[in-house]
Formats: sequence, C-alpha cells, structure tokens
Amino acid sequence: MQRAIEGSQAIAHAVAMCRPQVIAAYPITPQTHIVERFSKLVADGTLACEFVSVESEFSAASVVLGAASSGVRAYTATSSQGVLLMSEVLYNIAGMRIPLVLTCANRAVSAPISIWNDHQDSMAVRDAGWIQLYCESNQEAVDTSVQAFRIAEACELPVMVCVDGFTLTHTLEPLFLPEQEEVDQFLPPYHFERSLDIQAPLTLGMLATPEYFPEVRHAHHAAMLKAFETIEDTDADWAKISGRYCGGLIDVSGPEDAEIGILSMGSVLGTLREAAGTFTDLPPAKIIKLRAFRPFPVDALQSAVAGLKELVVLERALSPGVGGIVAAEVRAALSEMDSPPRVHGFAAGLGGRNMPMTLYRRLIEATRAKRPCRFSIIDVEMEKLPEEDR
Repeated sequence: MQRAIEGSQAIAHAVAMCRPQVIAAYPITPQTHIVERFSKLVADGTLACEFVSVESEFSAASVVLGAASSGVRAYTATSSQGVLLMSEVLYNIAGMRIPLVLTCANRAVSAPISIWNDHQDSMAVRDAGWIQLYCESNQEAVDTSVQAFRIAEACELPVMVCVDGFTLTHTLEPLFLPEQEEVDQFLPPYHFERSLDIQAPLTLGMLATPEYFPEVRHAHHAAMLKAFETIEDTDADWAKISGRYCGGLIDVSGPEDAEIGILSMGSVLGTLREAAGTFTDLPPAKIIKLRAFRPFPVDALQSAVAGLKELVVLERALSPGVGGIVAAEVRAALSEMDSPPRVHGFAAGLGGRNMPMTLYRRLIEATRAKRPCRFSIIDVEMEKLPEEDR
C-alpha cells in the first residue's frame, strides 16, 4: 500500500504492524510525532496495546525493559537528551540481553541547545551493547523498523533504529507501507526464553562478581558478532516479501572501477548519490552506505573498499579531542588489509547545518591532497570563530 505520509507516522504504522503489546511514550523533539501517532492509534482502537505515558525517558526505557522481560513485545522512541537520560537503562537492557526496539530520531546534543539533526546522540551510547542500524530514507526507516523486531528477538539483543530528525521524521512523501499479512508472514510471535514467570522464578541482571563478569561481557560481544548474519538474512527475507532491500550491513553503489569511495550513514547518502550523478566532471566515486554501525562490519567493509585508493569518511558527530568517531573505526578495520585506501576523515552537518550537493565536490577534491586529512569539520566557517579557536 502506497501512501503520502510523514516519516514519523510511517514509522509508527510499521511498528504497529509488528503488534507491540506495550509502548512507553515520552515526547521529545523531533521524536514526538511517533509516539503522538501511537496515542491516536490506541485511542481509536486501531492498535490493541498498552500505551504508557511516563514522566521521563529514563522511565520510558525502564517500562519497556520490564515489559519485554515479562514476555511481551515492547517499543519506545527518543532523541538527543532523551537518549542520554535513559543511557543507564540502555546499558541494563543490553546487558540483560532484552530484545526490544527503540527508534532514535537523531538530533544534536546540547550545549548549546539544538533541535536539529546530527548523530551525536546515538554515537554517545554506541558502546552500550545495542545493535544500531542507520536509515538512509523514510522507506528504509519503515522497512528497518519491521526487520528490527525480528533481529532483536532472534539475537536476544536490543535494536536501535536511527533516523535523521526532521530530515526524515518530518518529511511527507509517498511510501510503501507494509500490510498486516506481510508482517505476520515475516515476524513470528514474540517469545523470550528467559521471560519472567511467577511459576518459574528467576533473576535477570543480578550481581556478577569478578569470577563471572568477564564471561558475561564475552558472551554479549559474541552475540553481537553473530548478529551480522542475522541482519543480512533478515534484510534478504524481507526483500522476498516486500520487494525492498535495505542494504544489509553495507551497500555500495557507483562504478566498479572507481578508485575513490565516500562512506557515510543516514540521509546524506541521498545527497551524495544525486551529486555523484550531477558532477560528471569529477573522478567517479563509489558511495558506500554503512547501515550497521553496531556491530561494526569489519569484513564487509574490507570487501567494499577493495580496489579503492582513496576513501572519504563523512560523519555527523565527533569525539572532541580526537575527531571522527566513524573514521577512527574505519581506519582500525582497514589496518588489517595489505593495501588499504588512504582514509580522509570529515564531519559535516553538525547541529543540522545544511549539506548541499556542492559538498560532494569538496570531498572529491580533498582526496588530491598529498597527505590524507586526519579530521576536519569540512563545512565550518572560520570567520565566525575568535582567532584563538581557529
């Protein structure tokens, strides 16, 4: 079914088709429209679900932790400072291996206050132990939302679906929305082997002494690595039902013989693809979509960049004092290769700054430098800064 619909409402529709039994809701821009839509679906009787309005993001995460632990499918959504407020519980959810889904409507983290999009919020909890999938488009956000429940429940790991705030969440466009029959065919009923049951008492998240803690962390890490195959298989299976493929772990487009690649995540990929077809006077480049950031697909990345001489990493967050977060992980992954491409690290679009197609030209031209750029905020306007901060 194709409808002209806002991204947030389309995500809510897709999640509703997955038959969640508990949704915890706390509004925060630009995520508000998602839970607002759920409120209407429940109030209208369209969605049979317990809709819990809570007093904070910490509470929202706590509610879905408890709900999923008890054996019901659960969901929540948040953004920016909300991610940080629930971060303690995010670690608990992952450490207890609770399968649930969270939509992160990506937004900059203050200070200074910004309601616009970058990836600093989800990057801040990249080590919490959640699978993180980044969406290029609203159609991909819809399809990934459905896939996320199957991935989470198969791996017994929580999944964070990252969607660019405003750029996607508030964009109205024609989208193919899944039918209930399609989702029911694709997604089996929720079953959690370790669900809490008063008839068979057990404890989740108990104290672990040093004699056991390293083994728990090892098991968590091993589960994340096993998720690679599940993510790819789930995407392939959904493509058979819906006819739409989201790219698995990494997706590559562009000329096979290109010697330059540009790797990025999220909605800017659409801009890069459009620019690649527009600026034909520039050397051809492959556009590499990093869809799965956690677990980080080292083997798939090495295959994607094989044959490249130059690789530009464009990201929408940074680690102050170090620079690029994604670029650092890319460099580490490619260090295992015999002939890796040179890696140039850039951030752009921080705090929602516009990223025009002309950014593509600057990225391609940067590969001509004698030494690769370790890190630069490529769209910073130096004249706006005091002399000592330039």
